[in-house]
Amino acid sequence: MSKDYLSEFFPDLEEFREKTMEFHKKEISVAEYKAFSGGFGSYAERGGATHMLRLRMAGGQITKGRLKFITETCDKYNIDKIKLTTCQSVQLHHLEPGDLCEMMAAAWKAGMISRGGGGDFPRNVMASPLSGVQREEYFDVLPFAQAAGDYMMGFIKAVKFPRKLKVGFSNSPANETHVTFRDLGFAAAPEGTFDVYAAGGLGIKPKLGVCVAKGITPNKTLYYIKAMVNTFITHGDYKNRGRARTRYLQDTLGPEGLVKAYQEKLDEVLATEHLDLDIAVPVLSKTGCGTAIEDKRIILQKQEGLYAVFYQPAGGIFAPAKAKELYQLIKDMDDVEIRLTPDEGLYVINCNAEEAKQVLDQTADGANTLFETSVACIGNAVCQVGLRDSQALLHDCIEAVRKENFADGVLPKIHISGCPSSCGTHQIADIGLRGAVKQTPDGPKPAFAIFVGGCEWQGKETLADTDKTIAIEDIPRFFVELGKIISSENMTYEEWAASDKECLDSLIDKYAG
Repeated sequence: MSKDYLSEFFPDLEEFREKTMEFHKKEISVAEYKAFSGGFGSYAERGGATHMLRLRMAGGQITKGRLKFITETCDKYNIDKIKLTTCQSVQLHHLEPGDLCEMMAAAWKAGMISRGGGGDFPRNVMASPLSGVQREEYFDVLPFAQAAGDYMMGFIKAVKFPRKLKVGFSNSPANETHVTFRDLGFAAAPEGTFDVYAAGGLGIKPKLGVCVAKGITPNKTLYYIKAMVNTFITHGDYKNRGRARTRYLQDTLGPEGLVKAYQEKLDEVLATEHLDLDIAVPVLSKTGCGTAIEDKRIILQKQEGLYAVFYQPAGGIFAPAKAKELYQLIKDMDDVEIRLTPDEGLYVINCNAEEAKQVLDQTADGANTLFETSVACIGNAVCQVGLRDSQALLHDCIEAVRKENFADGVLPKIHISGCPSSCGTHQIADIGLRGAVKQTPDGPKPAFAIFVGGCEWQGKETLADTDKTIAIEDIPRFFVELGKIISSENMTYEEWAASDKECLDSLIDKYAG
């Protein structure tokens, strides 16, 4: 980090400790504590007895040093649950209040500052997970995401935001980090420049972003971030919390008005600030070992003879024992590190063929089909505001589908959010589910609303909507029947959905009726 944020934030820990103790003595309410603790990247879990700590790491980069800290912390404090998030963060769960502050201090010293990991602050900056090693990328965006993450931490104590601000960087049209519909997004272009999008977002009343600049040179990135910060604090809604996200600026200003307001702030920043970046993009010197390897979970890197290995623990629940095994395996492998995906999985990158084979074997317990790579938020068993148990539903669906032995691709990756907050990014999935209530003749039943036809690909972005809900107990049966229909046509879901949407609508009606 270019700035000593540890010295700046460390004195705040004593206040955090005091507030946490007040909460457990019931001297402050759940809402009061949530409003305070979020700024430290921590929330009390459902029931209030235990806590979660969210470790921010720009671009989802987990070095061996960070992985070592995480595994040692899990051992020291008997942590039984690690959750990989859709914002490329790591969440440690079921933490005892007496351990929380000590653990947080240790994480900060290890370079994973949780400050601003929740609440009304700049959040973890995202980047395409294979940035720097992906063959099809326009250029390596990770160094710019890391510089942005470092820079934005400077606003945590200096600026009062209306709400949170999420920033992402994408290295290709795959748009895994949703930069074209994030609060602020930098989309790499073939010319080695960024196109900039603003005021998008998922959740309640989602919106695609508005392009506010094209063809900017990457070393000017911070000017565009500062311009967005200034636009947000000038035009954001500080009175109505429900309308305080940047996407509502499209309503209050209009898309053209938003571009105008942003451009005015950008002109001011360009005239008064000195924020040019001087970044030397790292060059990997490691070479292959002379052999090759192929597998559906292995990606050939642009560095000759090197590979990335994909691993998706079910629902993003990364068992501490597995994390420890993985650390022990890679700790002596040169230049090998982990990159978190925005879909709750990870890549182990920079492996030669022999190393890739070892990692592949070590991670054989992960997802084996596209459907098993599905995304689910932590769910209401843990989350205070969650409406439904996303993790339990995903488990039940995978278990039901496995019994059918469908071919890979017959069912798509699904995204499950327990509530409208869209932590499972359900609105951009082929099939998404969101916690809901279904009204039936027998009374209301726990259910999920079903979303169909979302797409994150740049230039084809589609945010799915819904007006149908399916009772929880019917959802695994829905996916089994869907798989049988598609299997009978000898097609993948992608092929079938494009050719027979009416059949999909009819099946949804059958289970939603």
